[in-house]
Amino acid sequence: MTEQDIANYLQTNPEFFERQADLLAAVRLISPHSRRTVSLQERQAEMLREKIRMLEGRLIEMIRHGSDNLALSDRMLCWARDLFLTQDADALPEAIAESIQLQFAVPQVAIRVWDVNPDFAGASFAQGVSEDARLLANSLREPFCGVNSGFEATGWLAHPSQAISLALLPLRSLEAGSNGPAFGMLVLASPDAQRYTSTMGTDFLSRIAEVASAALTPLR
Repeated sequence: MTEQDIANYLQTNPEFFERQADLLAAVRLISPHSRRTVSLQERQAEMLREKIRMLEGRLIEMIRHGSDNLALSDRMLCWARDLFLTQDADALPEAIAESIQLQFAVPQVAIRVWDVNPDFAGASFAQGVSEDARLLANSLREPFCGVNSGFEATGWLAHPSQAISLALLPLRSLEAGSNGPAFGMLVLASPDAQRYTSTMGTDFLSRIAEVASAALTPLR
């Protein structure tokens, strides 16, 4: 007879413990916490307390994630509100960048838009974009996050030397989808190398890019 045979027997014959009630009281186990000998009931209580602590930890983590998500949603709504309140089309790019910097505490933000209506071709946000920068934006199917390895787009920032980690958000027509040509790019930069990493999720950044792309429609 093996240990598994015994375990199977006890599982299928719970009345065994009713017939051998004294056995339960006599069983002594070693507590993994205090290394002292405890009764079966006390060991079961320890296991339950440990399971409760694990569940409490998971609940606290879920609450924290929920609070973080709620805070992000509130910031996103405030940012979208700022865009709705921007009346002049040529002020939209600057409003997008400034509000992102304010609402999401991003140290540096820059934006460039190309292929704009001739009325906006002379604006600062439509200047200083090389063909290489456009090709880079076109190649990004989702936001890029990682260390700054000398991207030309950092030159759009007020302090390029302080851009250690970056998030590059391509701006596209929503009708064209991720495979369509980009008409602009947002640059989010931080002196913290861990702010934007290659392993972080980009879903939220993608939503920011979508909202910004939609807001910039009057420029095209």
